[in-house]
Amino acid sequence: MKGLAGKNALITGASSGIGQAIAIRLAQEGCNVAINYRKSIEEAQDTEMMAMQAACGQVEGCGVRSLLVQGDVSQEADILSMVNTVVETFGSLDILVNNAGIQKESPSHETSTQDFDQVLGVNLRGAFLCARETIKHCLSQGHPGIIINVSSVHESIPRPMYASYSISKGGMENLTKTLALEYAARGIRVNAVAPGATITPINQDWIDHPEKQARVESHIPMARAGTPEEMAASVAFLASDDASYITGQTLFIDGGLTLYADFREAWSA
Repeated sequence: MKGLAGKNALITGASSGIGQAIAIRLAQEGCNVAINYRKSIEEAQDTEMMAMQAACGQVEGCGVRSLLVQGDVSQEADILSMVNTVVETFGSLDILVNNAGIQKESPSHETSTQDFDQVLGVNLRGAFLCARETIKHCLSQGHPGIIINVSSVHESIPRPMYASYSISKGGMENLTKTLALEYAARGIRVNAVAPGATITPINQDWIDHPEKQARVESHIPMARAGTPEEMAASVAFLASDDASYITGQTLFIDGGLTLYADFREAWSA
């Protein structure tokens, strides 16, 4: 895709799942990739290996660079250190992908304040702080920037038992629009992707059980879950110059889940 080769990208939560696929795809497109992880350096190293293999197979001269950067996006000090490390190593930061996220299942009336704060701290506050520091860098260096937030279909579909998660993703929708509007004239584009049901480790519970998977997929018009690679392709598009006139948008990648699949058959009120 146009305009990605040679750009420097930071992907949070890139040691597995969608984040891993994004790091691999951006490397394949010629980006230098900073792979953020919180705990498992082994998983991050696996991501790095796959990203470099993808890059060397596609990018002439294999000049793509990679960086492993540890940090908990719920901790401001970690974010400051992470962004500084990326800038010092690569020379600049052109693309931020806010992918790190967690979820906790609980009836809303039993949800602890600690769990609620933790989910919003990672999913929403962390995304804002990463975006803030990226914007600061772009403005100080006078170069354009790209921010892509990995949201969810649950930014618009309520999800009982996961109130904190749904709230965090609803907030991410407005974060995307607000930053896009505020910085559009200064060369910074901000968009989001909203995955539906995706084959990732976070969804292992229903992936490993055919009956549960069938129940999940029954709500999807395309009758299947998505893959991390399909999510990553859309991120690459939004980060590229092919999307140079797009900002403030959320691209739903959900096999039609947000089309109210249960109303596929004709019915009358």
